[in-house]
Amino acid sequence: MRILRFTPPTGSNLGSDPLFGILEDNSTIRLVNGDPLYSGIQLREERIPLESVRILAPVIPRSKVVCVGKNYADHAAEMEGEVPKEPIIFLKPNTSVIGPNDIINWPIQSERVDHEAELAIVISRICKDVPKERYKDVIFGYTIANDVTARDIQKGDGQWTRSKSFDTFCPLGPWIDTEFLPAKQRITAEVAGEIKQNAHLDEMVFDIPTIINFITSAMTLLPGDVILTGTPAGIGPVIPGKEVKIAIEGLGELTNRVSARG
Repeated sequence: MRILRFTPPTGSNLGSDPLFGILEDNSTIRLVNGDPLYSGIQLREERIPLESVRILAPVIPRSKVVCVGKNYADHAAEMEGEVPKEPIIFLKPNTSVIGPNDIINWPIQSERVDHEAELAIVISRICKDVPKERYKDVIFGYTIANDVTARDIQKGDGQWTRSKSFDTFCPLGPWIDTEFLPAKQRITAEVAGEIKQNAHLDEMVFDIPTIINFITSAMTLLPGDVILTGTPAGIGPVIPGKEVKIAIEGLGELTNRVSARG
């Protein structure tokens, strides 16, 4: 099941507030009541064409985005680091989240802004100390993420918070897929039509059960929290005015345009 969050068509009788729906036949949205993350799937009779709406980020975390660093060996190597012995985690604020086709704003403070293709997990309920064998119990579904990073600021600061936290630096979407099962699917990043990252999800150093167990051993996760599972090798600069497309086989594509340099 693919769950979308969207702005209704202009002039419709659906109002102007964001709504949720289920994607049917890749071209039609069937509306649901409320937010399925909190109220379950309550189907409505109304259906509207997918092409008539503006798709938004499928979730705006009420709390946090937790990210895993250096979770692909080839990426750790290109960052001149070793594969970590346990997951490295950091946070992005929920104010960094944008949706498909939204603009990534190039901050005035930075000379280099990079793309990072990632699989994202959406958490379904309050959870702490989740055993590895029960990781599926706390997953609502999966979506696609771009962990946009001001690389020069990251190097200059000596830590990652500011470089990862600018507004618009966490594109998510286009939907939450509740049936997607991560395995050997291909993950890519494309800049101005040229593939820059190309790997498979099973190349992660730490798998999803390990990631969830490790994070929840340190902090409580809340419904709607998002986990970014790491990026493969091939990170590099985006191009002002050009598109960045992150794709995961079987899950979809997330495209955003980059603004002019700040």
